[in-house]
Amino acid sequence: MISTAREKAVLAVNSQLIELYWNIGQYISERVNSSEWGKGVVKSLSEYIYSKVPDIKGFSSQNLWRMKQFYEIYASNEELSSLLKELSWTNNLMIFSKATSEKERAFYIRLAIDEKYSSRELERQIDSGVFERVLLVDDNLSAVMREAHPKSVTAFKDNYVLDFLSLPKVHSEKDLRKKIVLHLKDFILEFGKDFTFIGEEYRLSVGNKDFYVDLLFFHRDLQCLVVFDLKITDFKPEHLGKMEFYLETLVRFEKRA
Repeated sequence: MISTAREKAVLAVNSQLIELYWNIGQYISERVNSSEWGKGVVKSLSEYIYSKVPDIKGFSSQNLWRMKQFYEIYASNEELSSLLKELSWTNNLMIFSKATSEKERAFYIRLAIDEKYSSRELERQIDSGVFERVLLVDDNLSAVMREAHPKSVTAFKDNYVLDFLSLPKVHSEKDLRKKIVLHLKDFILEFGKDFTFIGEEYRLSVGNKDFYVDLLFFHRDLQCLVVFDLKITDFKPEHLGKMEFYLETLVRFEKRA
């Protein structure tokens, strides 16, 4: 109960802060657009605020102009503006300064809220171009997959950035698997927090033979198992056949369970 109360208090404070920044941005925007104010006046406003409240932070002239930009970017979008209070000022600032379109801003706002990203986690997602990578997925998903799991369009990406693994230029598939397990937290952050790790070299027994899945995950939102078959070579048709075999075997195991 204490933790819940503290979390609510932090959220309430953040909500009030974002509302304050929005109102200040609106106030400055209206004055500047009506030709009443110029940059010099905003600088004077910053100095005035600090003279009245010396220990306050975040009201430099540069930040006041950011508040103006913040308001002007979202003022005409009621749907998005209603979500802004759920993000910290740092995350809001990062999104509207780095995203180049309304669609991209909407994507990162919802992603940051759903995944509860810290500023470091959000910055990595933006810098790695997750928005562009997710856009490419829809063309590669089968109609059956889209119909059975509508959310799969945003659950997977067309490609992934694994620079945090720090693999040498020459490495094996085993090296890749071991590095992923070693950096599992960053790996799940890249793939999506809804992925839950089940195991590496997960054993599947068919008749008298054992087969091993490189990595097996469970996706909480899609409520399904996700198989990772790691390859460091170019794609070959037999890779797809191997994956289909793994999936069919897992389906049979689930039905037995």
